[in-house]
Amino acid sequence: MAGKTVVITGAGRGIGLAAAKALSACGARLIAHSGRDGTSAFLDNIADEVFEGDLSDGATCDAFVDFVKSKAATVDVLINNAGTMLGRFPAEELTVEQYDKLVALNQTSVVRITSGLIPSLKTAGNASIINTVSISATTGGSAGSSIYSATKAFVATYTKALATELATDGIRVNAVSPGTIATDFHERYSSKEKLENTRNKIPLKRLGTPEDCAPAYVVFASDKLSGYVTGQVFEINGGQLIC
Repeated sequence: MAGKTVVITGAGRGIGLAAAKALSACGARLIAHSGRDGTSAFLDNIADEVFEGDLSDGATCDAFVDFVKSKAATVDVLINNAGTMLGRFPAEELTVEQYDKLVALNQTSVVRITSGLIPSLKTAGNASIINTVSISATTGGSAGSSIYSATKAFVATYTKALATELATDGIRVNAVSPGTIATDFHERYSSKEKLENTRNKIPLKRLGTPEDCAPAYVVFASDKLSGYVTGQVFEINGGQLIC
């Protein structure tokens, strides 16, 4: 990855931070986005450029695209990783505001940032887009996560559609689909009892870690490692889907 410019959203913690560290260790030049106040500090000595802001706001998405273009003439890899669940909302209690916020960050920001940076990816040649989805895009998730799951399913399908459309431009498009990963995401949205019940059902008998996921981003980022792979959704879940 030496000499390659990688743009990654949601890089301030969890899977995004692990992926950023792995790509930096491989020599990539990182332009990173951090979504929560203060998390950008975790990118010190990892990212070359850092942008902090809430990508559920369209104007912030556009500002991030402009920021990237001001820092790099071309983009070799775009990783759309920013996302959230906000909370677990029973379907009958979901508000319009909650729905709009989830869709804006998990879905619309991916489309907006990707569309804005496609010209930079085309210029680079042999470029790659990597989207972070979720096991819930396939399973539907658990109670209270219907809209989160649906937004991830949208991105998974968007990944496949883009792969077909952008293939002639030499741009590969794939998705990484984590299962239940031990991050502060689940500390916020899942009880200890729920996580333990999930762990017992996983064939490998443990929850995943961000470091379990990071190598997949390196593989999909590298033309040498995955130059003939596009339109795929790669599952990382300890066998959870084969239960």
